Amino acid sequence: MADDRDPERTEDGRWIVVDGRRWRATDPSMPAPLRSELVDELMSARRAVGAARRSRHPEAETAARRRVHLAKLALGERGAPWWEPTTEDRRDERLEATVLTLAAHRAPDRTICPSDVARAAGGSGWRSLMEPVRDVVRDLARAGRVEVTQKGRALDPSTTWKGPVRIRATTAAGDGG
Repeated sequence: MADDRDPERTEDGRWIVVDGRRWRATDPSMPAPLRSELVDELMSARRAVGAARRSRHPEAETAARRRVHLAKLALGERGAPWWEPTTEDRRDERLEATVLTLAAHRAPDRTICPSDVARAAGGSGWRSLMEPVRDVVRDLARAGRVEVTQKGRALDPSTTWKGPVRIRATTAAGDGG
């Protein structure tokens, strides 16, 4: 049930209306705790955009805008519409954004699990995304944008991983690297 702070929504729930303008709504199938983390990172990135603009640091502003974009992709507010069937490339774009946004939000002290990413992007069908998530994470690890660990030890992204792994942001994770 909506409260006074919730924005007006279109009848189909796909859009919110703010000052008469339509904006894509966050994917409603996302679990609330993960949505909250992604929104927290989005808000942090938006504050970073403002701070960079005020201090006249264009490189920092570009990096912060990239963080905003990744968070909005992860939330389903950009990229392929969450209510439509998607291509593998568009699905992987959202998975990558989700990995980078959650990992950046939890950095530097905490890691994420591949299932966090699958749950955020896959709703009730999240289990079918586990292998695509691992593929995306492997590509990000090869590019040096994340580190994959098992029992606290870094794994080589060119090898096959078995068992539970954790994902940690690297310094290049959220900058579009």
